[in-house]
Amino acid sequence: MRVAVVGAGWAGCTAALELSARGHQVVLLEASRLVGGRARRLDLTHEDISLRVDNGQHILIGAYTETLRVMRGLGLRPEQLLMRLPLTLRFADGRGLSLPNARQLPAALAAAAGILGARGWTLGEKLTLLRWASGWRLRRFECAADLSVEDLCRGLPKVLVDELVGPLCVSALNTPVGRASGRVFLRVLHDALLSSSGGSDLLLPRCDLSTLLPQAAVQKLREQGQAVELGARVLTLQHQAFGWRVQMQFEGRQKTETADAVVLACPSGEASRLASALPQAHAWRQLALSLKHEAIATVYACSPQARLAQPMLALRSDSDTQAQFVFDRGQLGGPRGLLAFVVSASAGDRRALEHSVLAQAERQLGLSLQIVQTLIERRATFACTPGLLRPGTEVVAGQTRLLACGDYIEGPYPATLEGAVRSGLQAARSLR
Repeated sequence: MRVAVVGAGWAGCTAALELSARGHQVVLLEASRLVGGRARRLDLTHEDISLRVDNGQHILIGAYTETLRVMRGLGLRPEQLLMRLPLTLRFADGRGLSLPNARQLPAALAAAAGILGARGWTLGEKLTLLRWASGWRLRRFECAADLSVEDLCRGLPKVLVDELVGPLCVSALNTPVGRASGRVFLRVLHDALLSSSGGSDLLLPRCDLSTLLPQAAVQKLREQGQAVELGARVLTLQHQAFGWRVQMQFEGRQKTETADAVVLACPSGEASRLASALPQAHAWRQLALSLKHEAIATVYACSPQARLAQPMLALRSDSDTQAQFVFDRGQLGGPRGLLAFVVSASAGDRRALEHSVLAQAERQLGLSLQIVQTLIERRATFACTPGLLRPGTEVVAGQTRLLACGDYIEGPYPATLEGAVRSGLQAARSLR
């Protein structure tokens, strides 16, 4: 079949690769001139110096099996492009959790060793956490759908919530503990900590996010004779007797593509807009439009003396304008002295974010920094709340020639790169 894939983010690129591997003719359409969607490269200039940064600092983990498999299938070498570290949630003062090399120990034993070796927690607090973790494991990491992470951890010592559960929750779900789904959080904990040795390892990109997968995907698609159109914004989608008519704006003029099938790999709002001409898609569109979104801000700041004790540190945050993590880009293949502060589930304007992060850096890191750039993704992820209903792969029930993929599509994971990749694979494999 001839398949139009709308959107060249991580989900769309993965879907296009899988469709091509299955013998379909693919045309990949992307409104931007850059591929990667919400995980892409940006080129900035600061004081006459050209900087290559990302629109947000992403973390992969060892449990991202499908993402790593796709990367290797493209000829990429994750061991060179990603810095692998045992799971570490350490603060600048040395407190917090750091797992031993999990690839040399059974996953459960590595997690227990990390908890017992955590700094700044009393023995009683560590034993309490182990008891709670054992209880979650006995319940197969399941809980009622309406429980929040805050409900799930009610009774756990505050220091453990502040220094472990909170940072893990906001980094994985981009939703604060009071509003985050306990069920999804437990699934992430299970797959990261217990699914396999090394599953909890942090994989920090040494290169920009576009290089990490999307650019290689586009290159391979073109080598296979597939069409990739950048700067092509899809205007309308019509179902006709022969299949689908896709009208787009491309290079200052309107252009029409025809396809036997369409995969919507664009954000939920855009996918809903394109499906609006189909009355049968009403239920799917209602679910897509009902999703609430959380912002992520990345504040890039620099100083010639700035170097962290390790590539990533956790930060104490008591407001939605303060960062939860800071990354030393100089240790990750970037320019020396450049730090990336991540404010998940952020609110407030740019000026408030910058002021708060600079004060936080001086107070917690002892660094006086200069702002380079602040990037805010207002709709970075959906709010992963208890009992959330998400749209499925089929936009119209029973219609396998119009499919959707993306990190917001129904599945076990929150809005992550692995969720996007798995969704792209599922859409491609559902085409019949």
